[in-house]
This record gives sequence, C-alpha cells and structure tokens, in this order.
Amino acid sequence: MKMIKFACALTLGAALSACATSDIVTREASFTTPQATSDVTFSTGDSRAQLKTGTERSVRRITNSQRQPQTILPDAILRQINVSQINVRVPTKLKVSEANRYYPSGDIVWREDPMGNRHEQVARIVYDAMSAGTSTFQGPVPVILDIEVVRFHALSEKARYTVGGVHHVVFKMVLRDAQTGEFLSEPRRVETDLEAFGGQQAITAEARGLTQKVRISGHLSEVIRQQMTEPDGYKNASFGFYQLVNRL
Repeated sequence: MKMIKFACALTLGAALSACATSDIVTREASFTTPQATSDVTFSTGDSRAQLKTGTERSVRRITNSQRQPQTILPDAILRQINVSQINVRVPTKLKVSEANRYYPSGDIVWREDPMGNRHEQVARIVYDAMSAGTSTFQGPVPVILDIEVVRFHALSEKARYTVGGVHHVVFKMVLRDAQTGEFLSEPRRVETDLEAFGGQQAITAEARGLTQKVRISGHLSEVIRQQMTEPDGYKNASFGFYQLVNRL
C-alpha cells in the first residue's frame, strides 16, 4: 500500500507540474506559513468549517455544460486520491471596501452577508466551495489542498441593482502530500470571472434563490473541479470591458 501511495504521489506531482503554464507563482510567495498571526484561515477540522449536508448545503453547482470532463491524470490515479484537508487563507492585508460605488477600489468587495468580518466571510464562502468541488475525489490516498485568496470582488449595492458587472475572484492553490506535507504540484494562480447580474435580472435571480453567494459558490466549486481534471486546468471566460476594469 505504501508503494501505491508513493507511486500515486509521484505521478500526481509530475502531471500537475507538467500542465502548469504562465500562471505558476513561486513557492516563496505563499503556502508556507501565514505572514501574520491575524490572517483569517479556514481548515478542515476547524469547528467553524463544517459543511452543511444534504439539502442544507449552500453550494450549488451552476453549469450548463454537458461535456464529459477530460482529465490531466489517468483515471486510475484520480480514483486513488481524496482531498482530506482544505486550508483557505485570506490575508488580513487584503483591503476591504464598503464604498457604495459602481466599482469600489479594494481587494475584497462583499455585501451579501451582514456587516462584519469580511475576511472571515470570504474564507467561509471559498472553503465551502472548494469542499463541494473536491468531494468527488474519494480514493484511499489523501492530499491537502491549500488555497490563498488574492482578490474577491462581488458587486456593490449600486452596481447590483443597476448595471451589473463581473464577479472577479483570484486565488493561489497547491496540492500537498497529506502525510509528508511535500508539494505535489507547483503553486498556481487562478483568475476566475463570472457574469454578475444587475437590475431586474438580479432581482429575478434572487427570487429564484440564485443570490450572489449561491452563484459565486457554485462557480468556484466548478472552477476547482476543472482545475484538477481538465488537461490545461480551468479556462476563464471573457467578459470584455467589465473584465478589464477588474484588472485595474
């Protein structure tokens, strides 16, 4: 069994490293230890991070794709791994904006939860989404998924009920061996955008239960699934002007 696990780890590391492109970030940049003890983290085993189950789960996969997933790993290897631990870190150095403008400046723009610790609210959303997106990996070989949020831009109230825009989320990720902690993949930066409804479209979506949280959570769940199974990882959509604004 140890030999099987070792072979799986080697194959997993080689495959994920091979598919990395210009989105690789240096290991020194993150995924070591939190740079400040006040950083917000959610990890498997944390009493705050227990996922709701069954119909109570708030993460819903939002996708119309009927295409069967292709994999960057052989099916035999995919059947061997399970994501036994997820660590989500939201550095407190990320600037929160509560300004009610069409495009507030800042790293975190989130309004759908009550006023409070936005870093913790974002960490919770991302943790739940990553847990849902990796739940299908149920093999005997445990791996750790480390996530560091770089940017989390939903809509301000003004944009939400007028022009809409784009939900823009950026995170870094890496897979590690659950027993040794060693890297099984190069750290990667993932940029993801989702159409953000505005005006009557937003109101209608909310009436159907498709809140910003539900849509962003379902989207991130699908992003991490694709990142781990598609040949080139997740491919971001193109939204033109609004997407360019998010990169300013």
